[in-house]
Amino acid sequence: MEPALTPQDALALLAWQVELGATEAIGESPVNRYEEVRPAPAPRPVAAAAAPAARPAAVDPVALARAAAAAAQDLEGLAAAMAAYEQCDLKKGARNLVFSDGNPKARVMVIGEAPGRDEDLQGKPFVGRAGQLLDRMFFHIGLGRADPAAERALYITNVLPWRPPQNRDPEAQEVAMMLPFLERHVELADPDILVLMGNHSCGALLGRKGITRLRGHWVEALGRPALPMFHPAYLLRNPHAKRDAWHDLLMLQARLRGG
Repeated sequence: MEPALTPQDALALLAWQVELGATEAIGESPVNRYEEVRPAPAPRPVAAAAAPAARPAAVDPVALARAAAAAAQDLEGLAAAMAAYEQCDLKKGARNLVFSDGNPKARVMVIGEAPGRDEDLQGKPFVGRAGQLLDRMFFHIGLGRADPAAERALYITNVLPWRPPQNRDPEAQEVAMMLPFLERHVELADPDILVLMGNHSCGALLGRKGITRLRGHWVEALGRPALPMFHPAYLLRNPHAKRDAWHDLLMLQARLRGG
């Protein structure tokens, strides 16, 4: 058992507590320290949530092509607008833009489908075997791409200005985005007659295919008389169809002579 404090010891302890800063030994009421309510910590400021980045508006390749084509004031400006057009992926795999060949003042404008290997290399339409056949065909009715006289000249272009990989058929979206350029091309060249060579030319400008049914009949395309014909490449594979092609050439010749 511990000995009781003497009054001297108690006084010494009290003096020691005073020296430590204690000013009162007992409060007016007891305090339970476990029940003390401590102030809640101040909430940390929350940074404002960043607004989601706005998505770029979807690009309409046809609308861009239409605006670029409409801004071209001449054939040189149209060729430059097509060269600057980046929406068609065919451009990435092609060597050259194939714009046109022949006399732009010609009464007859021939529209093919797309460049092949030789056309891609030279940057001109219809320069391979099919092009050589085309030249011979029109020579026999007195027309040629090198003739300086408008009444005896040809002007030649394609629906697509870039070669599709492995010479595959043009795809619908490719034709759709390049069609405004072709429409402006016809408007600027202003020919009297269009010759639509093959199914894809008819599909682009007439909205119809089936060249064996369409050929041999005059139709209207872009507000002008148009004559669908077999593509020379088809004639190379199917020589028996040359008789029909000759019939169509004579129809064209008669139309040019006012018949």
